[in-house]
Amino acid sequence: MASVTTESLWYVYGIVPGAMSASSMPAGLDDAQVSLQQQDGVGALVSQLDASVYGPDMLETSSGDVEWLSPRAVAHDLVLTWASDRGAVIPLPMFSLFSSGNAVEKMLHERAPALTATLAHVARGREYALRVYRVDGELLRSVGALSPRLKEMSDAAAAASPGQRYLLERKLDGEGKTEMRSVSAGIVEEIVAALSAASLEFVRSPIPRAAGTDAGGRGTMVLNAAFLVSPGALEGFQRTLATLVEKHASHGFRFDFTGPWPPYHFVGEGGHGA
Repeated sequence: MASVTTESLWYVYGIVPGAMSASSMPAGLDDAQVSLQQQDGVGALVSQLDASVYGPDMLETSSGDVEWLSPRAVAHDLVLTWASDRGAVIPLPMFSLFSSGNAVEKMLHERAPALTATLAHVARGREYALRVYRVDGELLRSVGALSPRLKEMSDAAAAASPGQRYLLERKLDGEGKTEMRSVSAGIVEEIVAALSAASLEFVRSPIPRAAGTDAGGRGTMVLNAAFLVSPGALEGFQRTLATLVEKHASHGFRFDFTGPWPPYHFVGEGGHGA
């Protein structure tokens, strides 16, 4: 366990019910001990960290270093995942720092009603993430069967004279990519509608710029979403997802489903450092 210097900052990982048991809690950043600081029925998962390492000036420099940041991000998430596996948790962003234990208690006291309400809200379920990718080459081969408009054009080309057929087939090739995007958007909305009906809440996040193309060979990301699913509904949610995968995989869609995660997408900001 890392030693605590006389100049310390209080690092808060997240907010939990005050009655949560702190036994078997994992170590936090820099292997620091994580403790539960309680106030007005809510608690903060905290570590005391060296102010010379985590002060504002040092963070501004160090947080841009991936090698420095990566193990701390893993430790931060490990603490939140441990808490989420045992009950409701409000994850706070990395480097939510307070000047003292009193400052943490003041935040808990001032925000206790709102934090209690948010904990009750996320206690209803767990977060699951879904990313859907489109493989353009595969979808293009089947888009004619998925698009009534293209099917009508294809039938017309097949019935046309050789000269007309050539022109219609050229037009059909040009329309394929445009129609592919329309078909893709419709399938994404079908996925969202089906899974939203099987979950408590749904959040669609922006697609990362790097994932918006097929640069990695995986496909173009067309959906980046999170779902809050109650324990009793998880089996039905998974059955619905399996049906969607079976229906659309042959058309070039790939599904990446992960979880459960702490409810990162279903809480507001839990507190501010002071």
